[in-house]
Amino acid sequence: MMQRLSMQTSLPEGVQLPGYDRARLKPGIVHLGIGAFHRAHQAVYTDDALAHEFGDWGIVGASLRSTDIVHALTVQNCLHSVVTRDHLGDRARIVGSTVRAIAATEDRDALLDCLSDPAIRIVTLTVSEKAYGIDPSTGGLDTGHAAVAHDLADPHHPVGAVGFLVEGLARRNALGHAPFTVLCCDNLPGNGHVVRRLVIEMAFRRDPELGQWIETQGRFPSSMVDRIVPAATDADRERAASIIEAADALALETEPFTQWVIENSFVSGRPAWEAGGALFVEAVEPYEKMKLRLLNGSHSLIAYLGQIRGLEYVRDVMAKADYQQIVRHHMQAALPTLDPVPGIDLDAYIEQLIARFANPAIAHRTAQIAMDGTQKLPQRIFAPASETIAAGREADAFAYATALWIAYVLTTENVDDPRADELRKAAQDSTLRNDGSVAFFDIPGLFPPTLMIDAAWRASVDRHLKSIQSV
Repeated sequence: MMQRLSMQTSLPEGVQLPGYDRARLKPGIVHLGIGAFHRAHQAVYTDDALAHEFGDWGIVGASLRSTDIVHALTVQNCLHSVVTRDHLGDRARIVGSTVRAIAATEDRDALLDCLSDPAIRIVTLTVSEKAYGIDPSTGGLDTGHAAVAHDLADPHHPVGAVGFLVEGLARRNALGHAPFTVLCCDNLPGNGHVVRRLVIEMAFRRDPELGQWIETQGRFPSSMVDRIVPAATDADRERAASIIEAADALALETEPFTQWVIENSFVSGRPAWEAGGALFVEAVEPYEKMKLRLLNGSHSLIAYLGQIRGLEYVRDVMAKADYQQIVRHHMQAALPTLDPVPGIDLDAYIEQLIARFANPAIAHRTAQIAMDGTQKLPQRIFAPASETIAAGREADAFAYATALWIAYVLTTENVDDPRADELRKAAQDSTLRNDGSVAFFDIPGLFPPTLMIDAAWRASVDRHLKSIQSV
């Protein structure tokens, strides 16, 4: 029987190990949402930072919903493997920056104790866009969101990300400790500003003095993250086991490319993340917009095109020359909506994206990317469409991407989306009335006013939808 990955595991030569003494590592970061992306991204950057400049920056990984990841990490002494794959072959490393794992559903108090501990100086998050409870019409708290409603009613026993942040900060304030820095790593435009607004709003509803303290003393730097990390499969775990000669229940695969752009604003220091290649800047927004509109926007297009045409992986879509050309055309349409991005050649960035999407060694499922369209498309597709129209330019590429999403909803029985009930009704109404996209534009707060009133653009959506459905 193969040995399980742990501190006692003997690993073969060629497997990269943590470049520091894990026995000396103490926690300084809490991370909410210890899924695959975090383990292949922030955990790796922290591993590199610790090897370059050791300090008390170990990660306490917390899951707000799942318990399986926490149990698996605990059994493995919080070690996990990351296999990097491309045409040059497979390379494995063991990541050791996590020192503890907590399942909030099993031990809420343990997580709150960590958040109130002055040793914890940073809280990072990858909980997905929908977990924050953002009201799409105001940008503030959605009081109808289950976690938000719960945490407003019972703030001392939070269940949601914002609720945990506020209760943790409240406890620190009561104890006379400095606040922790909140570093959001989710794909939200201006993510630091967004989370700051949500946290302060919830805090003010609870206690105006607490809200004022967070508003004046807290730090919420924005960041942009990028790395393609497919959902792990049994085949991925078997491949990792063959390389590291040990069983790792949390093994995952990723591409060589990785990027992290961070606003340099921290309350009480930070790890030397630049050792792993992180870029610290005064303003993240240009990089963020570049990624959302070139990478994420085209990723959504690829996902819906793949789902409609029966193509399971991103690489399958990119293997078809005409589909690859559609993706390239979409990126070119998004280019004029971007701000100058310091240090980035945008034409070269597009070519790099095309190559990354086409990487034959990465099995990124289109179904995974297609999830949560109502949360993703407003910033990825609808915002650049609105700006393109406002600038007097033709926005047909964005109409096509929108039509692909609608066609996907119309043909998918169980759409994974926080507004699934509304999408289901829109699909039923559209089919019953045979009036194209009208029912989808009737979903409250989904489309911006610019697109709602532009008859020509909406006609373009319907024209593309009819063409897609006729194939």
